[in-house]
Amino acid sequence: MAQDEGTLVVKAPRHVAIIMDGNGRWARMRGRPRLFGHHAGARRVREIVEACPDLGVKYLTIFGFSTENWKRTQIEVAGLMSLFRSYIRKEARALREKNVRVRFIGDRPGLDEKLRSLMDELEEMTAGCTGTNLTIALNYGGRDEVARATKRLAEDVAAGRLDPAQIDEETLPKYLDTCVLPDPDLVIRTSGEARISNFLLWQSAYAEYEFIDTLWPDFSRDVFAGVVQSYGMRERRYGGAKA
Repeated sequence: MAQDEGTLVVKAPRHVAIIMDGNGRWARMRGRPRLFGHHAGARRVREIVEACPDLGVKYLTIFGFSTENWKRTQIEVAGLMSLFRSYIRKEARALREKNVRVRFIGDRPGLDEKLRSLMDELEEMTAGCTGTNLTIALNYGGRDEVARATKRLAEDVAAGRLDPAQIDEETLPKYLDTCVLPDPDLVIRTSGEARISNFLLWQSAYAEYEFIDTLWPDFSRDVFAGVVQSYGMRERRYGGAKA
């Protein structure tokens, strides 16, 4: 999204990553169980994905389930896994019709076989889509991702496929789950919490952050548009000084 306001040009972030927080509180405020909030949050995803083209956002990455979320109650975890399976089945056709390319990142072996199969099917089904790139982080943790990437890198060194002397900060990203994605320009966290919760630690080194009070189930297209517009007013210098 670019617009002229006198001499001001508002530039949209190419890649937005979102920590979708606040489902449980949203449900509790309504006297409902936490899973009620998670279902409301899942419905909100479609609206935000569909808003991306008009806002100039080409890549959207959402944090669905972290490696730390296994600490939640067995009932909540089981309910979330069921929700993920249901979401993929329900949204697969609509995502392809909307020309959305879907990818999943995270430690897949830690997820159940049926869910992994559905994830594979959705990725394959949308592989030829050329519109919005939607990446869903499931069983994902930034530290875990870096550890897994480092292990693969070390295996290549041990096998003689990689020269240790040639390793630099451009090497590790090739082993990350996000190796085919650009780094996020903007990271949004909903619900008023001001922490990054182990999300895209390497990739977000120079991302802009926006912590907003809105709970995820209330994060509408208009709220999203406002955050994107606010991003466009920022000056990104990547460590350089203003001339």
